[in-house]
Amino acid sequence: MGLTGLEIFKQLPKKNCKECGQPTCLAFAMQLAAGKAALDACPYVSDAAREVLDSASAPPVALVKIGVGEKAFEIGNETVMFRHDKRFEHPTGIAIQVSDKMSADEVKAKVDKVNKLVFDRVGQIHEVNMVAVANDSGDAVKFADTVKLVQDNTAYPLLLISGDAAAMEKALEVAGANKPVVYAATADNYEAMVGLAKKYEAPLVVKGTDLNSLAETVEKVVGLGYKNLILDSGARELSKVIADQTQIRRQALKLFRPLGYPTIAFANNDDPIMESLYASTFVAKYAGIVVVNSAEPEHILPVITLRLNIYTDPQKPIAVETKIYEILEPGPDAPVLITTNFSLSYFNVAGDTEASRMPAYIIPVDTDGISVLTAWAAGKFSPETIAATIKKLGIMDKVNHNKIIIPGGVAVLSGQTAELSGCEVLVGPRDSAGLNTFFKQQWNQ
Repeated sequence: MGLTGLEIFKQLPKKNCKECGQPTCLAFAMQLAAGKAALDACPYVSDAAREVLDSASAPPVALVKIGVGEKAFEIGNETVMFRHDKRFEHPTGIAIQVSDKMSADEVKAKVDKVNKLVFDRVGQIHEVNMVAVANDSGDAVKFADTVKLVQDNTAYPLLLISGDAAAMEKALEVAGANKPVVYAATADNYEAMVGLAKKYEAPLVVKGTDLNSLAETVEKVVGLGYKNLILDSGARELSKVIADQTQIRRQALKLFRPLGYPTIAFANNDDPIMESLYASTFVAKYAGIVVVNSAEPEHILPVITLRLNIYTDPQKPIAVETKIYEILEPGPDAPVLITTNFSLSYFNVAGDTEASRMPAYIIPVDTDGISVLTAWAAGKFSPETIAATIKKLGIMDKVNHNKIIIPGGVAVLSGQTAELSGCEVLVGPRDSAGLNTFFKQQWNQ
């Protein structure tokens, strides 16, 4: 997809000046090809070479930033067809749609539901990303009023849906400063929509009737000097959407630039269960944004959970923060449990501790997110790391005893851990499910 090191080397000035931090231009070229250096590090690269290298090094799917403030998010910047080849970069944005045909009370009630769609999964907070406002009434003033009402009641970025440039202009007068997504430029209105998107520097959806018309319209939009784009093939039937999404990603990876942008898909369905299934399918099949109607948590949580699984880096386990975790309001007599920061290890220990009704402190040692036995085998869960973590967090200042409990699977660490930490080391059960019995039989206050 990108240029090789030798192809990049041909574009460099070949001064071997070392000002880029590399011993030779060839070494610098190899670092560029591997994505470990930036072209700006070379002070002598020509404008012509920069244009060639910037174009060639751009990701197959362009990066698009949506919204402003803490709820802003990014889509695109993808480089692979399959997650196991590397990873997917930016999770699909989930947008909940409201209509300008709804009453003000109905809009506020639905937006309030959207604001509450926040879930804690394995210690991470996950939520929806946008509110879509559809100009179903065809009335520009009503559309703008609804956009203002939504914007006043949520911090999430907006997706403005109208094919009428006049209505879109009214809405952007209200919300343009917050960089909403403008939907959509078509073969009939693209000039007006590009003008509006340019004025407010807002992401613009380009909509086709099929992939050929989409590519043609994108080329016209780019010809007007605007590249902050999102694609909609126009398909709504499930099988056709899947086919189009797949083909867009495939062509983007072949560096067919008219399709080298993130996509949007509409899962709207009167049956919320089917809507969740459609949305989940589109999350799995490359959609940058998925639009749904339902704001009910039982319909949204499955989609968010799937998104979490798909967009987890397969080479990087989910980890929790290394800090002192308190279970059931522990006091100075509470036990101190040592584990790793692999999220599954931590949540097993936390869940079984809570189930035992024993207030306790849990200390997850930073092992780069791998489990107890794996981390021990890799030398990352060791007497040294345990002792250093205990000292750094100051856990022993919170208790009136000098005991820590390590997992039974690494009992061999107890002696040296006691020596390095100065603590009395108790060997806990091999499995956290045995904590209830352990506390009853072996924990002495």
